[in-house]
Amino acid sequence: MAESKKMLANYVPVYVMLPLEIISTDNVLLDKEGLKQQLLKLKMAGIDGVMSDVWWGIVESKGPKQYDWSAYRSLVELIKECGLKMQAIMSFHQCGGNVGDEVTIPIPQWVLDIGEANPDIFYTDREGDRNKEYLTLGVDLLPLFHGRTAVQVYGDYMKSFKETMADLIGEVIIDIEVGLGAAGELRYPSYPQSLGWVFPGIGEFQCYDKYLKAAFKEAATKAGHPEWELPDNAGTYNDTPDSTEFFGSNGTYLTDKGKFFLTWYSNKLITHGDDILDEANKAFLGCKLKLAAKISGMHWWYNSPSHAAELTAGYYNLYDRDGYRPIARMLSRHDTAILNFTCLEMRDSEQDAAAKSAPQEPVQQVFSGAWREHIEVAGKNALSRYDSYAYNQIRLNARPNGITNKGVPKMHGFTYLRSSDDLFEDTNFELFKIFVKKMHADQEYCSDPAKYGKELKPLKRSKPKIPIEDLLDATTPMKPFPWDEETDMKVDG
Repeated sequence: MAESKKMLANYVPVYVMLPLEIISTDNVLLDKEGLKQQLLKLKMAGIDGVMSDVWWGIVESKGPKQYDWSAYRSLVELIKECGLKMQAIMSFHQCGGNVGDEVTIPIPQWVLDIGEANPDIFYTDREGDRNKEYLTLGVDLLPLFHGRTAVQVYGDYMKSFKETMADLIGEVIIDIEVGLGAAGELRYPSYPQSLGWVFPGIGEFQCYDKYLKAAFKEAATKAGHPEWELPDNAGTYNDTPDSTEFFGSNGTYLTDKGKFFLTWYSNKLITHGDDILDEANKAFLGCKLKLAAKISGMHWWYNSPSHAAELTAGYYNLYDRDGYRPIARMLSRHDTAILNFTCLEMRDSEQDAAAKSAPQEPVQQVFSGAWREHIEVAGKNALSRYDSYAYNQIRLNARPNGITNKGVPKMHGFTYLRSSDDLFEDTNFELFKIFVKKMHADQEYCSDPAKYGKELKPLKRSKPKIPIEDLLDATTPMKPFPWDEETDMKVDG
């Protein structure tokens, strides 16, 4: 009995991301019977639940506040019928234009129409290219959307979702991942395939719309440097760091001007996430669920001095500055929201040395920073993998010190990307079932999260806003917690 209790303390729940195309752009749940068979098969594998995008561009497509949740209501009821839990993503971004996007779901047409007359509502690069994936954070607090600000639009959407799904929240819907940028991640859309980016390009800063230009000019003037402008020497999407003045050896990023810009750029992103999570907290106050925010696993150029790809995405992370822990500290005020990180399946040895890629290090850095801020971490794989190497790496990151008496440290949960015909191929699916069992610490599926230390409690009101100075105290780098060399529960013995 004591041994079983100990093993259950090490249980990490597993969710599976559903296919992108389950609900059509005209708001119809497609192939309900086929989806049901898929869900039942996943249930047989022992998983705890599924994750799905809830697309703004589908639900509020007809006009401001004209919500149609019918297809998503049918989806949640089907998930309940199959005995699974659900993580719902409030997807305020476009589907299409990023890695793995197989369908195109634009943001609502009425928003795009506003953008036709005022293209500065979209993120803009130095060349003036607009990115229609997601609204620029420059309009977060501006009433440009039929009298509402962008943050109010997102908040109203989440309140309507809560009202429509109230009887299913807590019983079926247990997590709300709040979309905060491109691909649903808290980041600038610095590496868009739609604008020609290919791996491992450094990407480009995305702050050249008129609103962010004005905000930077105001900040620089207030700091006593009205002559400072936004960077014009940071290269283009597919450059390498050393080919630019900004990121190269003794580059602009090391100067007072560069540091000021990067601090401003990254602080704007943190404030953006904070404001929208505050709306989410108000919308779901008292509900038995957790809020979550996703951070991108920017592993390329991580081993170069300037961390260029991270910097253009808004993560001001250097050898002597932690760019992620301030985000974790911000999340801590929202009833300890979960930090969800990607690229958990990747190992350094598999990466292109020329790209100075190091996925294992950011995982350890980000998780350690979050645990130091006393918040939970969750994770996903970045790319579809079906092999034991990937599963064992995920397993290692889920329980970095293996099975322990109290089950710490461990992840809050893991979401596998994604359900597909390839996953259900016989050999692949057999190995996936073993993976789920190992994530569960060799225990059977457990329907009560309290038994593995994850009891769902009513969401409490966010604590007062943390001053930016206090958030920046968390930039002091600290060594990551120790990680074992390999997992103690391999899927291949």
